[in-house]
Amino acid sequence: MTHQFHPTVLREYDIRGIIGETLGPDDARAIGRGFATLLRRAGGGKVAVGYDGRTSSPMLEQALVEGLTASGVDVVRIGMGATPMLYYAEASAEDVEGGIQITGSHNPANYNGFKMVFMGRPFFGADIRKLGEMAAAGDWLEGEGTSETREVLDAYVDRLLEGLAGIAPEALSGLRVGWDAGNGAAGPALEKLTARLPGEHFLLFTEVDGTFPNHHPDPTEEKNLADLKALVAAKNLDFGIAFDGDADRIGAIDGQGRVIWGDQLLMIYAEDLLKMVPGALIIADVKASRALFDTVSRHGGVPLMWKTGHSLIKSKMKETGSPLAGEMSGHVFFAHEYYGYDDALYAAIRLIAASVRLGQSVTQLRGAMPAMLNTPELRFQVDESRKFAAIDEVRQRLSLTDAQVNDIDGVRVTTADGWWLLRASNTQDVLVARAESDSPEGLDRLIGQIDEQLELSGLERGVQAAH
Repeated sequence: MTHQFHPTVLREYDIRGIIGETLGPDDARAIGRGFATLLRRAGGGKVAVGYDGRTSSPMLEQALVEGLTASGVDVVRIGMGATPMLYYAEASAEDVEGGIQITGSHNPANYNGFKMVFMGRPFFGADIRKLGEMAAAGDWLEGEGTSETREVLDAYVDRLLEGLAGIAPEALSGLRVGWDAGNGAAGPALEKLTARLPGEHFLLFTEVDGTFPNHHPDPTEEKNLADLKALVAAKNLDFGIAFDGDADRIGAIDGQGRVIWGDQLLMIYAEDLLKMVPGALIIADVKASRALFDTVSRHGGVPLMWKTGHSLIKSKMKETGSPLAGEMSGHVFFAHEYYGYDDALYAAIRLIAASVRLGQSVTQLRGAMPAMLNTPELRFQVDESRKFAAIDEVRQRLSLTDAQVNDIDGVRVTTADGWWLLRASNTQDVLVARAESDSPEGLDRLIGQIDEQLELSGLERGVQAAH
């Protein structure tokens, strides 16, 4: 028996496709067989399986479990929940050594996919390509695994609340927060969590609905925060928190409705953490503001700029022993007093804790940040065969100049005006550009440099690509 995956579904960080077109139950079965075979060959044990609220998720979960058990691995089914709840099930249970979450993350409702963890480390890149090779060759072990159901939601919520350890309940009694689950998988955990938090909590869209009837569950796009902004304004709340479809990415706004972007949240977390862990190494991706790296240094930490991608960041944290990392996209990773994976519910708790420990409201913390002018992520379509080559050309040209270049992931060029970035997406046929300055004129000059480099490679920034 062999299986061929559609060429578009085996991605760099996860597996993702369109249900009924590029992804279906046969793919899920083949993923299960390959993953189980690799785990058995590595001497691993049980696999935890969870799924998000998409309408196609239960069907894929059933097929995945069939594949895992057919290759001789025992499965722990934790049911519907957030991706970080699956990570928690894998990290906290001594008898579980792998985890697979079925989730389409923040993609449209007709998408679905798989995020995986293998013996405590992210499973991505070459690991995912290996699943494709094994399926094509039918290189699967045979076996008869079992499956059991395990409730982890209450234990997970208990663990989230440990993020407030050492903070007196009365320090939180005046807390007033808005929360938007976006009809994603965060809903059930969020309801249980806020029921146990001091203060007043106002919840939006906690009913899990894979058609996302209210708004798309991607808090990195400001238009998706409109309902939360309205709630915070109407109830005069301290701040608001939003989640993506599987709750591994956080969005936030302050009491004035200003967005607190991923790198700005990391500034707050870093200031708090560096009081507890002086001199810590803190990692952020190449898209993050210079203000973040400056903040880490100013508070005595060591900033490290690294490649974009949740699996790449998690791997770098393990390698360096970093207690905290984050990405512009809202993935935040706490290894300090937690497990080092991206968990937006835990990040929300740590934001509350940081505000108390720093003695300032979230609105004050946001207001104190330097006013940087930056572009949103500019994404434009470039043919798959051309995108990495174009970046190499830019890198080559810049190496012949005295430009200050960081080429860890694409090219990030620092000038007197600020910085600009050009990188190839690992998951789509797009180039991503971003620029930041402290003056409008500086920003224009930086964008001009991006356009100049694109033109030299026969490209232009004209065609904006959707997420």
